[in-house]
Amino acid sequence: MEDFGLFGPGSVTWRVMGEPVLIVGGLRALLLQALHPETMWGTAQNSELMDPKAAWDRMGRTIEFVRVRTYGTTAEVERVGRRVRKLHSKLTGLNLRTGETFGVDDPENLLWVHLGEVDSYLDVARRAGVGLSARDADQFVDEQRRSAAVVGLDPAAVPATVAEMKAYYEEMRPKIWACKEARAGLRRLFYPDVPQKLLPLKLAAPAIAGLTVATLPRWARRMYGMPGLPTSDLAATVTLRALHQGTRLIPAQYRYSPDAKRARKLNEELTRAA
Repeated sequence: MEDFGLFGPGSVTWRVMGEPVLIVGGLRALLLQALHPETMWGTAQNSELMDPKAAWDRMGRTIEFVRVRTYGTTAEVERVGRRVRKLHSKLTGLNLRTGETFGVDDPENLLWVHLGEVDSYLDVARRAGVGLSARDADQFVDEQRRSAAVVGLDPAAVPATVAEMKAYYEEMRPKIWACKEARAGLRRLFYPDVPQKLLPLKLAAPAIAGLTVATLPRWARRMYGMPGLPTSDLAATVTLRALHQGTRLIPAQYRYSPDAKRARKLNEELTRAA
């Protein structure tokens, strides 16, 4: 039998992750993750994130990690997982409020980053009209516990439903805020220092960043000092839906990555067989 890695045909993950609108979800995840101060400090102190000249290469590596985790074989996923876990195990950060050091692979930090991705991808997909029932949403959260294991988390300690994830955020909100580094990251999202070959992206960045911020939970927007109004939620949802419908006008062979096209084909074959 073919090795489909963590997910495979029939998974909600394969149905969701290939949609182009999920780019907004990835950016939303970065802003949400940055609201955990130790997570942000650990990243800023140990990576090239704060160096505009190197940040694009780092982002490319992150995108490749997500690609392999989503579509790679078991061996490929295990390989990238070992590399990430080994790297994180060597890194420490400095808490700028207490002066204490902490491990970058501290479970609280890893869980915050993990759920920032899960919540963001799911929220953007549902609001864009990808077509997910409440049961599908719970299945997506549950499936992503396999992704959590790749970075070293115990899947049993990771929320498995939308309700559990919502309860987690309610518990975490008193512990988080937008530190100086997080606010700097938000500003760079609006005005990125891009390589020459990506110059058109600089022109589109303010609009993309504005939409990304509007998709954040209201409490997260307020932490960044941005409006947390219900009208912003409605406008973001309408824009996401229009964006998703707009991308659907592009033929599938051009709209999806090679991995996503393969996943769609296998999903369709499974549906026909059923």
